[in-house]
Amino acid sequence: MRAAELFEQACSGAEIARMLGVSEESVRRWKRVWEEGGADALRRRPAPGRPPKLDDAQVERVRAALEQGA
Repeated sequence: MRAAELFEQACSGAEIARMLGVSEESVRRWKRVWEEGGADALRRRPAPGRPPKLDDAQVERVRAALEQGA
């Protein structure tokens, strides 16, 4: 269940935190965002900053090389 759905059901912050396995502070922050901008405000956004230099295939090759060891 999503946080926005739980807010709409008027669940307590402690209850939501327990159900989602997060801190009550995170729930308070999410609720503040939800109250100001609705469910759309809670959607994930791309990470800010410089785009990655490696594509997915390159990352996978690095991961495989690291798993092989020296």
